[in-house]
Amino acid sequence: MRFAPCIVIPIYNHKDAIGATVAHLAVHGLPIFVVDDGSDAPTQQVLRALALQYQGQLTLLRLPENGGKGAAVMAGLRAARAAGYTHALQIDADGQHDATDVPRFIDAARAEPGAVILGRPVYDDTVPKSRLYGRYLTHVWVWIETLSFAIRDSMCGFRLYPLALVCELIDSVQLPTRMDFDIEILVRLHWRRAAFRSIPTRVTYAADGVSHFDVLWDNVRISRSHTRLVFGMLWRLPMLLAHKVMPRRGVLIDAQEQLGQPADQPTAALADGSPPQAWWRIAERGSHLGMRVLALSCKLFGRRFTALWLHPIVAYFLLTGRAARAASDNYFTHLGAVSAPGDTPRPGWRSAYRHMLAFAQSGFDKLAAWSGRVNQSDVTFDDPSAFDALIASGKGALVIGAHLGNLEMMRALAVRGDHAKVTAVVYTEHARRFNEVLASSNRDFARHLLEVGDFGPETAVLMQQRIDAGELLVIVGDRVPAREAGRTTDAQFLGASAPFAQGPYVLAHALGCPVYLFFCLKERDGYRMYFEPFAERIELPRRERAQHLAAWAQRYATRLEHYCRKAPYQWFNFFDFWASPKRGTNGPS
Repeated sequence: MRFAPCIVIPIYNHKDAIGATVAHLAVHGLPIFVVDDGSDAPTQQVLRALALQYQGQLTLLRLPENGGKGAAVMAGLRAARAAGYTHALQIDADGQHDATDVPRFIDAARAEPGAVILGRPVYDDTVPKSRLYGRYLTHVWVWIETLSFAIRDSMCGFRLYPLALVCELIDSVQLPTRMDFDIEILVRLHWRRAAFRSIPTRVTYAADGVSHFDVLWDNVRISRSHTRLVFGMLWRLPMLLAHKVMPRRGVLIDAQEQLGQPADQPTAALADGSPPQAWWRIAERGSHLGMRVLALSCKLFGRRFTALWLHPIVAYFLLTGRAARAASDNYFTHLGAVSAPGDTPRPGWRSAYRHMLAFAQSGFDKLAAWSGRVNQSDVTFDDPSAFDALIASGKGALVIGAHLGNLEMMRALAVRGDHAKVTAVVYTEHARRFNEVLASSNRDFARHLLEVGDFGPETAVLMQQRIDAGELLVIVGDRVPAREAGRTTDAQFLGASAPFAQGPYVLAHALGCPVYLFFCLKERDGYRMYFEPFAERIELPRRERAQHLAAWAQRYATRLEHYCRKAPYQWFNFFDFWASPKRGTNGPS
C-alpha cells in the first residue's frame, strides 16, 4: 500500500503562535496544509509570509468566513485527499503540542495504515484544572457511546487520520463544524469499525495563549452532540454488541471463528470477480476478549441467555458478509439441484441467516460442551451398536467426520464420561485463541488434541502410538489439504465434481486400522450422533492406487451428501467447495 502522509493545521487568529508551530513541523519534511478559518487581517498577513517562506512545502487554504474548527479540518482533509495524500496528521495551530512526536505518529500509521492514531495528552502544571476535569466527563460519555475504551482521549488536537476512511465519513454524514467535531468524528469512525491507537504526547498551555473555546456555547454544543451520539448508540446497540465479540472490519468467517474456532473463512468469489482465497491461508481473527466474555456469560448466566447474543451478531454479519452470503447461496444452489422441489431451502437472505445462525450455535455449543454445560442426556446415538462394539474390542480406529453439525460434541462428552479415548487431529494453527478458551474450560482439552500440518504417510508415525493404545483419532474428510503439496481426488458431491483430500484414506492405509464415519446433527431436543462402519481396512494397491482413492472419496462424498440433505443448514464449509485447488490433483501420492 502506498503511504503518503501530510500535515493539516486549522487556524483562526493565532498569528503569534503559528510561525513557531510551522517551523517545528517543517523540519520533518512533510507537506503542510494550513487552513485559514476566516482569520483577521494581521493573521492573514503572517500566513502569506509563511507561504512564501515555505514555498513548495506549505499550501495555504482560506475559508471566506469563520466556520469553526471542524469546518477547517474537513476542508484540509478533503484538500489533502484530492492532492493524492493517504494520511493527514492534524495538529492545532496554538503550539500546545510537542512537534517532536510527529515521527512517532507517522511510524504508527505506517505500521498500521488503517488505524486512527490519537494523541493521549500528558499535561504539566500549566493545564487549567477546569479544562482538565471537564475533559474526563466527555471521555466517559465517549466510552458509553462506543461501548469501548479504544478512544482514550477524544479531544486532543494532535491526531492522524487515514484519509480514505475519514473522507468517506465526512462526505456521507453531516458532522458538526465547531469544537464538538473532534469528539463526534471519532465516535462515528468507531461505529464504522475503525481501529484506534494512542500515543502519549506532552501538552503545554502557554500563559498568554489564545483559546477560542467558548465555555458556554461550546459546552452546549458538546452536550448536544453527546445527546445525539447516545441515541445513535442505542439505535446501533445490536451492532455494537456484535463488535464486542467480533474482529474489527471483518466478514463472517466460520461459526467457529465467530466464537474463535478455526478460521474456515467464507471465501467465495466476490461480485467484482476477485478469486476466492484458500481457507488454509486465512488466520484466525476472532476477538480473544469476546470469546472469554461468551465463556464467562455461559458460566454465569447459562446457555439460553448467552445464546441470545448470537442473533444480533449473525444479523450484523449477514448484512455485511457478502462473501458469506455468496458461499451459502452457492451451497444451497448445489443442494437444490439434487433434491426434489421444496425438500431443501432456497438460496436467499432467509436461508443464509438460518445457515449462519446454525453455524454460530454450533461453535457456541462446543464451548458449552467443554464447559460442562451439555449433559449426556442432550446427546443420543441413532444406533449405538457399532460404537459400543468398537469400545468393547479395545481397538483404536480412525474416525472420519465433516464440517457438519458438531464434531466436537463427541470428543467433549467422551472425555468427560471416560467412555472412550478420543483425539482430534486438527490444523490448530488456525484456531489458537479459541483453543485457549476451550482449554481454560476443561484441563483435558489439550491432551486430546493433535496438531498436524497435513495428512499423509509421514503423519502416520505421529498417530500409530495412539491407535495402538486404543484411541479413536477423529479427522475431517470434507476439506482440501492445508498445504500446496497436498493431493486431492475429484468426487461427485451435490450434483457437481468437487475436490476431496486423499489424506484420510492414505492415513487409514498406513495405520492399518478400522475406519468409521461420524456425524453429529443438532435436533430440536439436542444432538443425535451417527456412527457407522466405513471400512475394516483400507488397502491402496500401488498399481491401482488412484482408482481406489477415487472410490473411497466417492463413498465418503455420498454419505456426506446424505447427511447434508438430512440437516441442510448444518454443513459449515463457507467457501467455494467446488472450486479446483491450485495444487497437484487426481494422481497417486
